[in-house]
Amino acid sequence: MAETAERSHEVQTGKVAIIGAGVMGETLVSGLLRAGRDAGSLVVSDRSPERLAAVKEQYAVPVASAADAAASVDTVVLAVKPQDMDKVLAVVRDHLAPGTLVVSIAAGITTAFLEERLPEGTPVARVMPNTPALVDEGMAAVSPGSHCDAHHLWVAQDLMRSCGKVLSVGEEHQDAVTAISGSGPAYIFYVVEAMIEAGVLLGLPRATATELTVQTLYGAATMLKETGEHPTVLRERVSSPGGTTVSALRELEDHKVRAAFLSAMEAAARRSAELASGQR
Repeated sequence: MAETAERSHEVQTGKVAIIGAGVMGETLVSGLLRAGRDAGSLVVSDRSPERLAAVKEQYAVPVASAADAAASVDTVVLAVKPQDMDKVLAVVRDHLAPGTLVVSIAAGITTAFLEERLPEGTPVARVMPNTPALVDEGMAAVSPGSHCDAHHLWVAQDLMRSCGKVLSVGEEHQDAVTAISGSGPAYIFYVVEAMIEAGVLLGLPRATATELTVQTLYGAATMLKETGEHPTVLRERVSSPGGTTVSALRELEDHKVRAAFLSAMEAAARRSAELASGQR
């Protein structure tokens, strides 16, 4: 069964290297600092000197080459593109101290892929985060590798708690996780775009349509989270017989919107599986 962990603000011991200072790498750096971790307990690496200099200036964290960063820490987070993972693993593998935890947040990179390219016995974990981590409302799912014990799993979870919520799942579920929460924000933004366009079509100024839509989305999500009610129950409370909402929902059903969402998420899961099998 998946276990949920809330965001923690406790300062954790041990040094962490974040290799890759792109969107998710920087998000993790900023989240860890906001959660109370000392900047000196982090070290950041990136292949772009300009990017590395910008992160150092903004967050006052130490920076180093990937090899040096990997050699000086207890946990290495690989926040690089999937197609770059082979090269990065080749660089860091001979610099890891025994027992160093390696955490990948790259889509489609399996724990077996990591273990095959790292020293025998290296504990690894696979994480699927999502972009709301940028505002500390992320949803991450962590899967342990074959050498990842309970403590290693806790460390991986704690890293991601700095940016939101965390679930522990079996790796066989990661393709579904990718389809739901990994890609999920894009589906929501797509719906929001459509609702805003509808507001403009109905004569509202774009700014007004945007504010109405965004706050409605925020309020509905808050209701789901705070009340614990099933979405069907909440939907039915808005749907008066013969009313406006029922008319709108009928149109959505006629256009098979629910079926389209199911098909879209199945496609995302299939693509995640293809990435994991090396079809990049």
